[in-house]
Amino acid sequence: MRYDFDEIIDRSNTNAANVEGFSKPEGSAPDTDFIRMWVADMDFAVAPEILSAVSARLERRILGYTGMYDGGYVRALQGWCRTMYGWDFASEELLTTPGVVYALAQFVEDLVGEGEKVLTMTPAYSQFLRACTRHGVELLRSPLRRGEDGRFAIDFEDFERKAQDPGTKLLLLCNPHNPTGRVWTEEELREIGRIAAESDLFIVSDEIHCDLLRSGLRHTPMAKILPDYPKLATCMSASKTFNLAGLLMSAVIIRDEEERERFRAHAKACGMLNPLSMAAHQAAYEQGGEWLQQLKAYLDGNFALLDAFLKAELPEAVYTVPEATYLAWVDLRRCLPGVEDLDAFFAERAHVIVEGGNRNFVDNAEGFVRLNLALPRARLREGLARMRDAIRAYKK
Repeated sequence: MRYDFDEIIDRSNTNAANVEGFSKPEGSAPDTDFIRMWVADMDFAVAPEILSAVSARLERRILGYTGMYDGGYVRALQGWCRTMYGWDFASEELLTTPGVVYALAQFVEDLVGEGEKVLTMTPAYSQFLRACTRHGVELLRSPLRRGEDGRFAIDFEDFERKAQDPGTKLLLLCNPHNPTGRVWTEEELREIGRIAAESDLFIVSDEIHCDLLRSGLRHTPMAKILPDYPKLATCMSASKTFNLAGLLMSAVIIRDEEERERFRAHAKACGMLNPLSMAAHQAAYEQGGEWLQQLKAYLDGNFALLDAFLKAELPEAVYTVPEATYLAWVDLRRCLPGVEDLDAFFAERAHVIVEGGNRNFVDNAEGFVRLNLALPRARLREGLARMRDAIRAYKK
């Protein structure tokens, strides 16, 4: 089957965060005029195989309390991990939550006490910081280094120094990294693992973007790098990969039995599942491989389009095609010197919604915007043209 990623789908009046969740500036254009490249979900239709599985579950006509009793979802996820990453995990290590954000907050609550610290690399997803501030603990930030070509790398000297801080107890690792799109190499992951293990840190690896790699690349789970390290948890989901975020289901794989039982006991939403979510996620892992391959090829084309556009139209922008995610991390500091609120600038002057800066990300992000490229190519072309025109008009 050929899947149509060029189809433009009207998402209005669906209570979509991407659409109805945006508070437009006063006096701006009607909602229908905005091109949205902000919320990290896709403007692509869910794979028909997944919709069929949800429809079949609805036809059973009862949607009562549901759990992982027949093992179908667990086997589907295990099979996906073996096929995609050459990695396996024990069934008893798997728990579920409504999302990775829920899991991150629960791990911070479980593992980090008063006066203790969490370590991550920045720029980082804003929820990493919120998980810490919510529980009154400090987030240590190890800034990534950016090369002249826009590619980011780990400052291992800084990272190790902060990992060795006696107060540091937990490492929140983003693998692949959001928002920079880096796919950490096995060598980089081994060095992260060595430092974390020598510092006796509990590692929580957020791997929700692990399937959204450029064609030909392969994800390496941290759990595969550290097969025997007990203080390790992996968070992943079909939600990002297959555009199922609204179904609220993520896998949390916890090796340490003590933490697993503590997590199960403390988690505010762990265990009981939405029956439609489980049907969708199982179908994604069992039947979604071809859809994902075609999605990745389409995203490759969108990233290539952005790369060519910036080089030709906005050469002062610094950008490199990311190795993972459907999100582009673009440095616009030389394009818009003096503009502090890039979100408001593009919303008001271009009617394009983006996210950027330290207001939306944790440190090391000022002057950058994150562009969601998971949208039909015609909409992407229009959005980029609007952004270019707004920048040129501002400079004049």
